[in-house]
Amino acid sequence: MRFAVLASPDSWYARDLARAAAANHEIIVLPFSEISSSVSLTCDLGSGTSVGTAGRDLADFHAVIVRTMPPGSLEQVVFRMDCLGRYEAAGGIVINSGRAIEAAVDKFLTTAKLQAAGLLTPRTICCQTPDEAMIAFEQLGGDVVLKPLFGSEGRGITRLTDENLALRAFKMLAQLGAVLYLQEFIPHEGHDIRLLLIGERVLGMRRSNKLDWRTNISRGATAESFTADDSLIDIARRAAAAVNAPIAGVDLLPGKDGRLYTIEVNAVPGWKGLAKALNIDVARLVLDFVAAEVRRVRG
Repeated sequence: MRFAVLASPDSWYARDLARAAAANHEIIVLPFSEISSSVSLTCDLGSGTSVGTAGRDLADFHAVIVRTMPPGSLEQVVFRMDCLGRYEAAGGIVINSGRAIEAAVDKFLTTAKLQAAGLLTPRTICCQTPDEAMIAFEQLGGDVVLKPLFGSEGRGITRLTDENLALRAFKMLAQLGAVLYLQEFIPHEGHDIRLLLIGERVLGMRRSNKLDWRTNISRGATAESFTADDSLIDIARRAAAAVNAPIAGVDLLPGKDGRLYTIEVNAVPGWKGLAKALNIDVARLVLDFVAAEVRRVRG
């Protein structure tokens, strides 16, 4: 099969997918930032809608694999999601779908969907003014994690325990037009659990960091294989279903209070650390899943 991978040209994940494809599939890496679309006069959605990027029509591919969410203006981000939506409406297969990526890339929306699914999440307050943020800071116990609404791999995440520093941070971000997303800090033992769902398959690792309260691999955490029991797998499946992502990275945090918090769902999940920790060809599993989806949908 021929798959379009929306990714930056130097993406490790795009290279890993190309390696795993070998002689079985063709991988073409295309820029998400150049995606475009046209709508003709015909009422036939299939022939009346064209979506492409870098001179390639996405209709020429069996499926599109999204491996990046490049920064951009609000207009650019919304338009990119619109393009994925039109491609899907015309019969195209996108993994993960535009709807799933929209839900997972927005931390507030993700948290709201997790809470609605009955999963335990840290207390969260999202607002737009420094005054409201200071009230939230006090309500959350004066120990909060300030996160960018959009972002991954721990970038831009700050723990705030000082009132004066918190106010400075809130004012600075408000001047930049940022939304202020605050979560209570959950005391933990320095490790969390990442479960990667690929369809029905679930792969797990435990991430530990002795030098930082953040447990992202990109922040220096180490990873080891972890076998999830049925209760954890159920939580991960419910979290992925909440954002409608068949391929998802679900982060679970065991708190010192004995409770398990669902922190995040990533609809463009990384697997570099997990593949190494488990000695598994994750890219091959991803391609097998996408190919199976093509056969299921198109017969």
